[in-house]
Amino acid sequence: MHDLEDLLSAEGPLAERIPAFSPRRQQQTLAVAVGRALEGGEVLVAEAGTGTGKTFAYLLPALLSGKRVMISTGTKTLQDQLFHRDLPAVQSAIGAPARTALLKGRSNYLCRQRLAVTAEQGLFDSRERVRELEAVRSWAGVTKNGDIGELDTVAENSSLWPQVTSTQDNCLGTECPEYSRCFVLEARRAAQEADVVVVNHHLLLADMVLKEDGFGELLPGVDAVIVDEAHQLPEVATQYFGLSVSTRQLSDWLQDLRTEYLRSAADMPEFEPGLADYERALNALRGVASEGMGRQEWDALPDRAGVRGRLEAVQAMLTALKPVLDMLTPRSRGLESCRDRAELMLARLSAFLDDDARRQVRWVEHRGRQTVFNVTPLDAAERFAARMQENHSAWVFTSATLSVGGGFGHFRERLGVAEAEELLLGSPFDFEHHALLYLPERMPTVDTSGYTRAVVEAARPVIEASGGRAFMLFTSHRALNEAAELLRGQLDYPLLVQGEMPRRRLLETFREMGNAVLLGTSSFWEGVDVKGPALSVVVIDKLPFASPGDPVLKARLDLMQNEGRNPFMEYQLPQAVIALKQGVGRLIRDATDKGVMMICDPRLTGKPYGRVFRESLPPMRPTRDLGEVQRFLWQVFTEETETAP
Repeated sequence: MHDLEDLLSAEGPLAERIPAFSPRRQQQTLAVAVGRALEGGEVLVAEAGTGTGKTFAYLLPALLSGKRVMISTGTKTLQDQLFHRDLPAVQSAIGAPARTALLKGRSNYLCRQRLAVTAEQGLFDSRERVRELEAVRSWAGVTKNGDIGELDTVAENSSLWPQVTSTQDNCLGTECPEYSRCFVLEARRAAQEADVVVVNHHLLLADMVLKEDGFGELLPGVDAVIVDEAHQLPEVATQYFGLSVSTRQLSDWLQDLRTEYLRSAADMPEFEPGLADYERALNALRGVASEGMGRQEWDALPDRAGVRGRLEAVQAMLTALKPVLDMLTPRSRGLESCRDRAELMLARLSAFLDDDARRQVRWVEHRGRQTVFNVTPLDAAERFAARMQENHSAWVFTSATLSVGGGFGHFRERLGVAEAEELLLGSPFDFEHHALLYLPERMPTVDTSGYTRAVVEAARPVIEASGGRAFMLFTSHRALNEAAELLRGQLDYPLLVQGEMPRRRLLETFREMGNAVLLGTSSFWEGVDVKGPALSVVVIDKLPFASPGDPVLKARLDLMQNEGRNPFMEYQLPQAVIALKQGVGRLIRDATDKGVMMICDPRLTGKPYGRVFRESLPPMRPTRDLGEVQRFLWQVFTEETETAP
């Protein structure tokens, strides 16, 4: 095996060829552990604190292993960063000849056939959609891989994208006239031929449960899987081992069926009444199912009987159309695809309407204009573990936040990882001298009506002392909005609020201003990287316990209670600890960063379980003295002024 420690040393090729690279003992230790796992086909669970450089620590052994390696990241943003920046940097530094590939889910690639059909139909709800279509058509003529992320002149959430990308349901496969030029097929082929392929957790799980087996499977062909941001994986696994059917899916199917019917079976007008009956049943379902907000448990739905009746009516109309579809499928691949989708939707509707299902929860989610009916297993561990064992690969799970109180039991239990080497590496950053943990005194209990106001009042002198340059992270949108109203016009610094501009632009503005105060909720607790003096304070309003009203969480806790377990200590507390560690991780992002971590929740010191949170955090010096915080920030500000060019 290569001497990974030497390669990552001050005299190694990475230090020589990568700007700003600095050797870290923790990085070397992690790289050796990853290399050992890859070589021996073992399982490694490793927490690497902020600043470890874990990306290079696993890329290096992956590239040198001579094995086929799949790397999975938490988000598409991290996936792009890994493939376009980090992987080429390491590969160039060590001269590794490995073939690499980037693979995303099907909806991230342009479908030439659906683009042609959409342009041919010309059905658009605004001039903006027409402009966007022309932009996509121009780009389609020059793009090499069809990744829609390349085209920044069309918004990510544009209603045009679903019309010009494909799903497994509406893909025509080998019957597609553009099959030989299919971007999805090309990307998947490249992934199957690569030595190192970069995916994200959703695609990894989709592959594990064989949801996209139309283009072949990836996992059976790899020798090792490296999962970065692994703390996100259990929730993604739970989602993918469940099933769902939405009013949008039911509606899109009807639209696609009508298009194929007019193309290939217009000589059968007797088919039209069945389509009209299905559409009426679907509209009735939309009318009754859309009366709600957010996520609701099926059994607690106010008009469950009414919604069930409408669902059964859609099921009956779909069943009635099935024999005619069976008869029409020889006419075109498109009609055959619609028939297959009908069978899939019928199976999902039957599963959702099954009252005898065990160890799973049925719930309904309202997303804008669509309603999604979900069946989610309460425990994905057994099924995930079975898939792991079937693949006979090495597995590496790593993140900055996997442990709770120094142990990995919670993470391993959720994924069914029975045997694994464990590695807990602290951050190489000097938290003890560079960060102060401020726990303000005399805070009211978190359920007090004036709690958010108290948080704002406690945070203001800290923000004043830091000259702005602060994140305020909230556990709910309600609290965020209340804090925003309390702070508007009351600060001498720019106020940036999540939701008032796109997330990426919000962060860019925060960095550019250099003295702003940014208010955010869950999406700003992780994956946000602001290095340098633009961020010197992070304020967290409450310990991030998940809402007990969430239908999946409620069912999971009820099941644990019925089994005689302690759902709070075994599930709610560990999950909150991991979430808090993510939020705290926003403060120190570089070896020279300094700042104050302010956690307002009095339960951190007033409840026995607060100790578990405190022992899971980096070794920051705690204080309850506002004066000490102000002096610390003044010193930080003075040092920054003295070292400024």
